[in-house]
Amino acid sequence: MKSNSPDLFRTIILSILAIGFIMLGFSGYLTPVIKIALQPLVRLQTKVSEQYYAISNSINTPKDINVLITKNAELEAEVSKLQSQIISLQQQLNEYQILSALLDFARANPDFHYSSASVIGKDPSPFLHYIIINRGSDDGLQRGMPVVSDKGLIGRIANVIPEASRVLLITDPGSKLNVRLQPTNAEGILIGSITGDLLLDFIPQDANISNGDLVLTSGLGGDYPPNILIGQVSSIRKQDYALFQSGSVQPTVDFSHLEIVLIITNFKSFNITPLQPTPVNP
Repeated sequence: MKSNSPDLFRTIILSILAIGFIMLGFSGYLTPVIKIALQPLVRLQTKVSEQYYAISNSINTPKDINVLITKNAELEAEVSKLQSQIISLQQQLNEYQILSALLDFARANPDFHYSSASVIGKDPSPFLHYIIINRGSDDGLQRGMPVVSDKGLIGRIANVIPEASRVLLITDPGSKLNVRLQPTNAEGILIGSITGDLLLDFIPQDANISNGDLVLTSGLGGDYPPNILIGQVSSIRKQDYALFQSGSVQPTVDFSHLEIVLIITNFKSFNITPLQPTPVNP
């Protein structure tokens, strides 16, 4: 009995202390003490968590980067594909608009017969102004046939082979054609130049010419049919002592962006050479 008394006494004391601590804990008196006691454990747990996530990220990051690289490559390929489709659609729309404009021109000039052609090359020389088209003698084209666009006169065929033709532009320094100005009906000569500018010359001195007057083919000389639009007068030079007026023309055709053209196939040009007097034998 005596040997069990101390154990019983310690148990009772411990129980009373435990109940006291529990009551103090519920009442909140031990909260500061608990916080202080748990701080080392919290710090240890935080360090362990940081090490765990660092190791986890080091293991998983290469996989994530590879996935991102793969996804990025797939998206770039898709963007490139869509851009190619957009460019193709824009080209088709541009060709449709050109063909529609050429059709309108043909309807507005029903007396002509036309053959369409694509521009496949340009003369590399800075001193010559030619284009190459993908129609030739196999398509019925002949030297001298006029070439137009929906905006107006381009030039005429200078050389022909079976599959292609070379077109002399009206901007070439070797190009000269007879023109008529509207609304005055004054006549003159349109001359090309090395720079591609269109020059007017031999306009009657008494003609009342103004900037903005229309310049059309006159039909004289046999090279072109009449009334094809060329451009507008951009400047005029009139000097009292000169026999003729001169000036420059702004063409309606953009010669740097020719893609599709029309050839007037039912017009046959002819060369009018100066008549030479025939000697008369006595």
